Amino acid sequence: MSRCARPWLLPLTPLYAAGAAIAARMKSVQQLKWPVISVGNLSTGGSGKTPLTIELARLLSEAGVGVDILSRGYGRKSDGAMRVNPQGSAEEFGDEPLLMAQRTGLPVYVARQRYEAGLLAERELGGGSGVRVHLLDDGMQHRQLHRDVEIVSLSRHDWEDCLLPAGNLREPLKAIRRASVVAIAEDEPELERNILDIGFQGLIWKLKRTMDVSATLARCGVKSGEPVAAFCGIARPEQFFNGIESVGVQLADKKAFPDHHVYTDAELDNIIDAARKTGAKALLTTEKDLARLGAQRQLLEAVLPVAAVRLRTEIQEADEALRWLLGKVGSEQLV
Repeated sequence: MSRCARPWLLPLTPLYAAGAAIAARMKSVQQLKWPVISVGNLSTGGSGKTPLTIELARLLSEAGVGVDILSRGYGRKSDGAMRVNPQGSAEEFGDEPLLMAQRTGLPVYVARQRYEAGLLAERELGGGSGVRVHLLDDGMQHRQLHRDVEIVSLSRHDWEDCLLPAGNLREPLKAIRRASVVAIAEDEPELERNILDIGFQGLIWKLKRTMDVSATLARCGVKSGEPVAAFCGIARPEQFFNGIESVGVQLADKKAFPDHHVYTDAELDNIIDAARKTGAKALLTTEKDLARLGAQRQLLEAVLPVAAVRLRTEIQEADEALRWLLGKVGSEQLV
């Protein structure tokens, strides 16, 4: 059953759907020299595609494949194709590309047209021997770039959602039929049945997602039973807050902001004031938020320990998934 976030806008969804379909048909497709593995989703956020991209980068890299990541760099103030500096800012590169560069240690390139990012990657990284691939971040709707593998991260919330502007889906659910792989959480068997019922004939990967809450609290020096506060600017903040509380942590205060939110100093002061009033011993946030804060992090740390709770994504039967991927990009010799 659909649960639209903005049901009063339902009359406009047919117009959005028609416009998106026309735009997709009008776009010409460009092809890079190296194979492209796209990781995307149907919604405007919250399906876990960034942790999945990071995990795929790790698996491929450890298998001996040269990997780079291509991203739009949503929210960045800079122009043109650029390589992400892990010590840079979210303002320059975007929060997700910066996070991926920091987490993977691999080359990450940003450009509005990901083909241009890929050309820059091939110029800078080409010339050596060995197998190389591009990971295309948030590539499902970026139809201008040819991809060899299409992976879609899907959640139960997506299945219950509806199209923009009434909901958060950028494409209808039937769009998953063009994917090679749909990746879902391991604890959503009903979603797997829904996917098969809609006519999907590709692979379904099961994902195990864990939040390192205990390790994060230990880094902050928080003892068992002591209260903490949390804040985030992501698409589905309730998932972050529920994940912290699910392991028995006392969440004394929580504040949610829009996805990719750029914090003002006044907002950070409000976060600190609320946390102090509750007696919170630390401030927890997401890795993406911490990357976005940059130097503003010092405003918080002057009062309370601040740490990001890392979300880990693991693919069940990862060895089999990796063998399949390597076969699709012509790297069977690495299996």
